[in-house]
Amino acid sequence: MFVWSAAVSEINGYPSANIAEFLRTADVPTPFVVVDTSLVEQRYRQLADALPESRIYYAVKANPAAPVLERLVSLNSAFDVASPAEIDMCLASGASAQNISYGNTIKKRRDVEYAWSCGVRRFTVDVDTELDKVVDVAPGASLCVRLRHECGGADWPLSRKFGCEPADVVRLLAMAADAGSECGVSFHVGSQQRELDAWSDALEVVAEIFQRARHLGAEPRFVNLGGGFPGTYRERTPAISAYGSAIQSALARWFPEGLAEVMVEPGRYLVADAGVLRSEVVLVSRRSPEDSERWVYIDCGKFHGLAETMDEAIRFRLRTEHDGTPTGPVVLAGPTCDSVDVLYEKSSYELPLSLAEGDTVDVLSAGAYTTTYSSVGFNGFAPLQEHFV
Repeated sequence: MFVWSAAVSEINGYPSANIAEFLRTADVPTPFVVVDTSLVEQRYRQLADALPESRIYYAVKANPAAPVLERLVSLNSAFDVASPAEIDMCLASGASAQNISYGNTIKKRRDVEYAWSCGVRRFTVDVDTELDKVVDVAPGASLCVRLRHECGGADWPLSRKFGCEPADVVRLLAMAADAGSECGVSFHVGSQQRELDAWSDALEVVAEIFQRARHLGAEPRFVNLGGGFPGTYRERTPAISAYGSAIQSALARWFPEGLAEVMVEPGRYLVADAGVLRSEVVLVSRRSPEDSERWVYIDCGKFHGLAETMDEAIRFRLRTEHDGTPTGPVVLAGPTCDSVDVLYEKSSYELPLSLAEGDTVDVLSAGAYTTTYSSVGFNGFAPLQEHFV
């Protein structure tokens, strides 16, 4: 059974009347995502209320569409980017370069040069060679050193590829200070983090790092709390106010003297619940007459935006036109000729027994990490389209 979070105010099963009306009346081919940007603004304001002393840097990678960026620019959001293309998207949407942080720890030298030429002044690093590159190309830039975090409690961990150990963070902060750069520390507790204490555990380590760095002559000024705030999927999560209270308590405990700046980098939380992905059933079959499970193939799979179903990590809520009728177990799969294009096989999904070819399956809370994960045209299928209301 699906657990519907109380965090979403739904109308006829959908997050807004605008989305429900679009899905009822629009004559557009599937698969597609429809996003209500008024819900993005709602989420932004809720997070700002929960963390009033933090500066919000939207993680552009979650959904870089111009209507989303423009709405956030109107709210005076800052932006976390991962590439020159994302810088261009933000600038084209009206963002100031001073409100852009280059958070990717893996950057080509020419990309750092480009960002610096655009006016971007904050860069994240996690190894000395990357720090040396930024200092050389962007002298005087603000340097954020990323701490590795194991991401326990997160549905989508980010622990293996990014960040360095505490001793290395201290060393890099000292190097940044020697280069004359402002410096601070970032971490990420993992995407779709459901444990409220995750930020406190990391901040305890960061507080010790600050003390050790000061002994080496560095004066770290800011902390970047990263993202991790959840969308609404099958498993219930705490309200954003609970996250805010937990983080504010942790900051007061580990940094009683305060900080010059606290950054937060939400992506999923701001846009996931604002979107619905509509797909069409291509085929319903059984692998053998004795099987209790049906295989339901839809026209959107791992290569068309649902990459986060990898290892069944993100478990989306589903809606069909037959909801409320008898259900049975299913394996849900995409349409491509690739054996890994199976979305859910182990997570005990059930769909109506009356579901048939040509019916629609709506994937809820699909506004984040869907269009950006869609392939250009694997197997000749068109990229996932996006509409806005």
